[in-house]
Amino acid sequence: MKKLLDNICQAIGETPMVRLSRITKHYGVEGNIFAKLEYLNPGFSKKDRIALQIIEEAEASGKLVPGQTVVELTSGNTGTGLAIVCRAKGYPFIACMSEGNSMERARMMRALGAEVVIVKQKESSKKGQVSGEDLALVEEEVQRIVKEKNAFRADQFKLKGSINAHKYHTAVEMWEQCDGKIDVFVDIVGSGGTFAGCAEKLKEYNPSIRCYIVEPEAAAIYAGKPTLNEGRHKIQGCGYNMILPLIDETLIDGCVQVTDDEAIDAARNLAKLEGTFVGFSSGANVAAAIKLLRDKEKGKNIVLSLNDSGLKYLSTDLFE
Repeated sequence: MKKLLDNICQAIGETPMVRLSRITKHYGVEGNIFAKLEYLNPGFSKKDRIALQIIEEAEASGKLVPGQTVVELTSGNTGTGLAIVCRAKGYPFIACMSEGNSMERARMMRALGAEVVIVKQKESSKKGQVSGEDLALVEEEVQRIVKEKNAFRADQFKLKGSINAHKYHTAVEMWEQCDGKIDVFVDIVGSGGTFAGCAEKLKEYNPSIRCYIVEPEAAAIYAGKPTLNEGRHKIQGCGYNMILPLIDETLIDGCVQVTDDEAIDAARNLAKLEGTFVGFSSGANVAAAIKLLRDKEKGKNIVLSLNDSGLKYLSTDLFE
């Protein structure tokens, strides 16, 4: 157990790992799913880790100076993590988010002292389904604010801290909690830092560990599949149908596609069967693991993260 903490940043990381034995029994598969409960971070998501890593690396390099404004594009989770870290360290923070994301996130960021700028989606877009094109509109607004405020851009899609947070911490914790008994790692990619960092470190421990990228069926660009429904889907914060600069493709051993319905079914069953109340992307990770245990990874030990809390999706149809 951690001793008395001096600030909330010290509460980030060292999350529990749970064997999802009821899930594997329910779906009738052979093998194990070990889930890292990342929604137990202070901001209720794994993105707290990269927020802290990016800010601390920027401080150490001198790219971020006391009192400077921090700005980032976010689906809400990275923004929440940055709101927490920036509040603890004394930096003003501005989050830019598409209106297609659930509004619980915006409310949480504002409660934590962040300024939140909501960017309209394309006219053809649907709320709850944020595409790469919608993300590009948010990026334009971020660049404008960075220039106007002379702000530090906490760029989760490009900065090495997005990888390092998971290489030096998440993956190490996974390995130690599982006593090294890991055959497979799966991760649905948003900015790509979790996959890149965990895959790199886990393969350092054991090169035979197979690392799979999980993608929405509608936007399976790494699998080379045709784009469906203009790449739109319900799995928020992931699957933007674009190649991600953080990911070294030599780390990818395969790709698994998941439908909206499969992700939703798994998320609902995680709540009902395991008591883990999580969002769409966590459901997608588990749905992908189930597919692998039914086929090429039958009987193996699969590790993954449960990325964020279901509390962030109460305005969606996830838990109707």
